[in-house]
Amino acid sequence: MNSLLVSAEDLLAGSDVTYDVELSAELLSSSNGGDTRRVRIRPLTLRDVQLIAKAARDDDVLTSVLMIQRALVEPTLSEKEIAAMRSGVVRFLVEQINRISGLTTDGDAQRELAESPFMQAAVILAKEFGWTPEQMRSLTLAQVVGFIEGLQRVRSSPTGAPR
Repeated sequence: MNSLLVSAEDLLAGSDVTYDVELSAELLSSSNGGDTRRVRIRPLTLRDVQLIAKAARDDDVLTSVLMIQRALVEPTLSEKEIAAMRSGVVRFLVEQINRISGLTTDGDAQRELAESPFMQAAVILAKEFGWTPEQMRSLTLAQVVGFIEGLQRVRSSPTGAPR
């Protein structure tokens, strides 16, 4: 495998690329049945990130609004319109913008997974019952919830017996 030097064009390629991102009907609270709804976004450039950081300072909400405003190609929305959007839609769009802009690392995804309620429940169950990862993978979400609720009842009972 040969190693080639990267050209300026290679480094700048992609800054004008756009991505169509699908939004679920549930996320939009839409009653359009099976219709696919999407927006078109572009990656943030270093200049975009610098401007957003300078303008928003430590205001996380303003940071999200400005990220969406800079990255959203279609439809175009004002800051006021973005600020009026439901928080779930904002979070989803910011996650997508971070992903395509290369601002989310594998470490971020791993931390998010480790902090998820499901993973925390799996750790508790594995510790309590000595289950292996293979055994944990075979459980359904309903089973995990049931076991966690059972453990909580046992722990909250004065005798340590299930209620």
